[in-house]
Amino acid sequence: MKAMVLRQRAPIETSPLRAVEIEPPRPHPGEVRVKVRCCALCRTDLHVVEGDLTGGKLPVIPGHQVVGVVDQLGDGCKQLKPGDRVGIAWLRHTCGTCRFCATGRENLCPCSKYTGYDADGGYAEYATVPEDYAYPLPDGIGDIDASPLLCGGIIGYRAVKRANVQCGGTVALFGFGSSAHLVLQLLRGWGCAVYVVTRGQTHQQLARELGAAWAGHDAAAMPAKVQSAIVFAPSGKVVLPALDCLDSGGTVSLAGIHMSPIPELDYDKSLYRERDIHPVTSNTRDDGRKWLADAVKLAIKPRVATYPLADANGALNDLKSGRVDGTGVLVVHKGE
Repeated sequence: MKAMVLRQRAPIETSPLRAVEIEPPRPHPGEVRVKVRCCALCRTDLHVVEGDLTGGKLPVIPGHQVVGVVDQLGDGCKQLKPGDRVGIAWLRHTCGTCRFCATGRENLCPCSKYTGYDADGGYAEYATVPEDYAYPLPDGIGDIDASPLLCGGIIGYRAVKRANVQCGGTVALFGFGSSAHLVLQLLRGWGCAVYVVTRGQTHQQLARELGAAWAGHDAAAMPAKVQSAIVFAPSGKVVLPALDCLDSGGTVSLAGIHMSPIPELDYDKSLYRERDIHPVTSNTRDDGRKWLADAVKLAIKPRVATYPLADANGALNDLKSGRVDGTGVLVVHKGE
């Protein structure tokens, strides 16, 4: 099969992903093999490639927003069958027995494993996933539109929960990439007023087109205080203006898997009057199932830019440089 393999972490500008021909994987017991149709890009892929995230395996095939069709079953599989269309997301294993798994917080499991990091992912023609961690995909949403929902959407959904967003509330989004442009559509479906802080003019325009009440580059110009804020930008410096825009009792959630250091906080200015900071760590499978149901119900539609699999380096470079409005998607096999 064709695959884009990372053998050594390096800046994406150096094209560290290499196109190779390798044997397709075989599913282990309890796993299914998926013929990949497409795989959306995620900033986490960039963190893996460039070494912001340490650990994980090398060499590795990145990619964890995979849409495809089951074509092989490992021993013991009982839920899925060949021909089923499924999604593969970031979370791919938890122990199921620790105190976190036992209380509905499997995202904090110390034995958790991740697609495109601990195991090969979807920048390839085939990928495997434990059957219990594959998401059957609903009808009514195409392959390319479904792929960004599998991480940007799921993590964004958890960030909304962690920000204590209420239907009809006021929310500020800091950064406006793949995840944020999906979250904005969810929040508008819930009747929220949404304010977007982002440097890019095209990103500001997209935010307005999707229903933002205000979009600009300076949080100080935001016309109102908000009850919730979500930081999507991987810059710790952004946390301060996010806290400053909160009303009393408000909450900031931090949606990224990696963030640069947060500067020193002034307690009286940023935290007093019960302003909270809630980081996000991965997601639970229940988050994924609820998000996919809401995405279909609210007809959430990603803005996408498609690339061939062989152009994965260029696509990630576009992501890093802010040249993608919405989500980049690698097309591997076209759907039947």
